[in-house]
Amino acid sequence: MFDRVADRPPGLRILVSGVAAGIVGMIGLAGGTASAEPALPLPPAPTPVAESVIVQQAGVTPVPAGVPVQPPAAATVNLTPQPQLAPSLPTAAGPAVTAPVAPALVPATSGTIKEFLAGKGVTLEPQDPRTFSALHITLPMPRGWSQVPDPNVPDAFAVIADRVGGDGLYTSNAQVIVYKLAGGDFDATEAITHGFIDSQQLANWQSTDASLASYGGFPSSLIEGAYRQNDMMLNTSRRHVLASSGPDKYLVSLSVTTAVNQAIAAADATDAIVNGFRVTGPAPAAPAAAPLPAPAAPPA
Repeated sequence: MFDRVADRPPGLRILVSGVAAGIVGMIGLAGGTASAEPALPLPPAPTPVAESVIVQQAGVTPVPAGVPVQPPAAATVNLTPQPQLAPSLPTAAGPAVTAPVAPALVPATSGTIKEFLAGKGVTLEPQDPRTFSALHITLPMPRGWSQVPDPNVPDAFAVIADRVGGDGLYTSNAQVIVYKLAGGDFDATEAITHGFIDSQQLANWQSTDASLASYGGFPSSLIEGAYRQNDMMLNTSRRHVLASSGPDKYLVSLSVTTAVNQAIAAADATDAIVNGFRVTGPAPAAPAAAPLPAPAAPPA
């Protein structure tokens, strides 16, 4: 949904069009101003997230209210003075060792990720959250949002929606779909380059951000922007993750959508979902406890 960039800011960028006075609004992470001296860190902003739901084998289990959802860690600068080291003796200069750099991924120009997989003989098998245990999927639940059944989402794994806000015409929502990828043989890195196409094919699509950076160690695509549906403009963020669990591979997709005229009001909630969404492999099994030694025989 977005033009590709090297890295993506943690906030959901919002494209506003067709709003009074022609305002284009964008929500993002504000950059800091350069300074000669380091400033004291500001206290963390309160999170709008009331709870998260963890989608796994036992279904959807709420996390206790008040547990914050942390966005992916940002780079930090260590301002602590470091001890001075004694100068070392000069050594003979050797050849410089350069770590190999992986080539940057180039977004595909045609074919959705589903079309690419189908061309490789892969079958997409929808997964049921009541019996699914191959991956741990975390979907944050902002205040005022709740799980809803939605027959308009084919193969839905989980759907949550804002039952409090909105303008009465469109309900902000987030959808998760999980497919097991059966049969066929494909390169996940090549497949994920097709992750933008399905969004770019939407009517009047306008990108605001995009990234092909890995997510949680898995190949992933993220695209954000706005498109027209019927007579309204919608703002959306869409992520695909190609996750592995043992020998099995899965396509996990998240879309978070709201009406453009509600995008600013819903920004805290949608950013919390986008930044708090997680896909991880199952936790490793705990090692078996070593058997206790047999008691020593009593002396004769």
